[in-house]
Amino acid sequence: MNPEMLSRLQFALTASFHYIYPPISIGLGLMMVVLGVLYIRTKNPLWRQMSFFWVKIYALVFAMGIATGVVQEFEFGMNWADYSRFVGNIFGSLLAAEGVFAFFLEGGFLGLMLFGGRRLGPRMWLFATFMVAFGAHFSAVWIIMANSWMQTPGGYTVATTATGARAVMTSFREVMFTPSFLSRIGHVLVSAWMVGTSLMLSVSAWYLLKRQHIEIAKAGFRISVLLFFILSLLQLFVFGSESAAVVAEYQPSKLAAMEGLWETQECAPMTLIGWVDKESGATRGIQIPCALSFLAGGSFDATVVGLNQIPEELWPPLQMTFQAYRFMIAFGSLFIPIGLLGVIFYYWQGRIFKMRWLLWIFVLSVFLTEAVTMAGWAVAEIGRQPWIVFGLMKTAEGISPTLSTEQVVASISIFIFLYIALFALFIYLLNAKIQHGPDPLEEDKPVSALPDTFREVFGRARTS
Repeated sequence: MNPEMLSRLQFALTASFHYIYPPISIGLGLMMVVLGVLYIRTKNPLWRQMSFFWVKIYALVFAMGIATGVVQEFEFGMNWADYSRFVGNIFGSLLAAEGVFAFFLEGGFLGLMLFGGRRLGPRMWLFATFMVAFGAHFSAVWIIMANSWMQTPGGYTVATTATGARAVMTSFREVMFTPSFLSRIGHVLVSAWMVGTSLMLSVSAWYLLKRQHIEIAKAGFRISVLLFFILSLLQLFVFGSESAAVVAEYQPSKLAAMEGLWETQECAPMTLIGWVDKESGATRGIQIPCALSFLAGGSFDATVVGLNQIPEELWPPLQMTFQAYRFMIAFGSLFIPIGLLGVIFYYWQGRIFKMRWLLWIFVLSVFLTEAVTMAGWAVAEIGRQPWIVFGLMKTAEGISPTLSTEQVVASISIFIFLYIALFALFIYLLNAKIQHGPDPLEEDKPVSALPDTFREVFGRARTS
């Protein structure tokens, strides 16, 4: 393999491993704010005990995210020097803004959140927690801005300098709010919230199966399963469809590869399960007539561009893009019935504690949400190829000119070794914290049980 392909594999490895952790921290940040608000409103120490427990999990995830994220900053200069030189005026500005405005905000309040639970008042501690969560979300905003500019660049001009052509920013507003940004920010954040809620669901279901920390498990399950179900509906019916329309307009080659659509046509079908046969120029599988046209254009007779209208050298890897998109849609759609079952059997009938098979599904749900989130990221990045900045700079043009094959092979080998060790350490520490469970509170006030069903919830409301 040449340095370009090896560098692409290396960045895919490091970015994929890093991407395990930011969605967890963003989703957990939201959940910890919810727990803090519930404690202030109800004064039930159960919510405070849960907050102390999940803060420890958040700290572990945050540390892993930092350790794996810094690596990519160095890769831009070492493996992708020509890319960094070309887009540094724009891409570098967005990354710098993320560090100055978001990361320092998150890190600045992190100490207060980690060590101030018993030193600060509940409201001040909630404020510190909110600022940490806000910083994590704000960091994601800048990163998605930078990546969205790579997907649909705008607000720039290409200038010739002594070191070659460079993209120079002409409008900061247009760089920030490229056509794909607004649809992608909602899609990514909802995905992250689902990962966070599914982690709380997973741990709560595990405790219920093992009959440990029952009241805390019930409380965690109660709030997370309802949010999980609502978010799954938003993701599929609001943000997913909006993203498809933007891709259809600005990245037709990506959409054609995602759906294996060969001919430009009206009433374009959507493939549920299938296989792209590049040699014969056909896609075989189960299809829904006109569904792609409706998703991409808002009407069943909307025209969708096919691969045959695009030069073959500008096609993304067809099979990888097609199957990653199938995986995301197929398994992402399962979240709605899973969440609905949880809501019905917890809130309506209160039978979730006797249904071990369903609890095991929720234990495994965090792995499925992580896998679906990773698949979505793969669709976005693989589907952009062969462009590193869509329509402006190809990936092959961004590689460092002096990079050798031996150097990249050596760095990949080191990364594989280190990441295996880091992941093993993460799983060991995470498992140890979960097995240990929440620590008892120092307060004398007893933890109150929470209602399990709608009948109990409304019954208490009427008698209070």
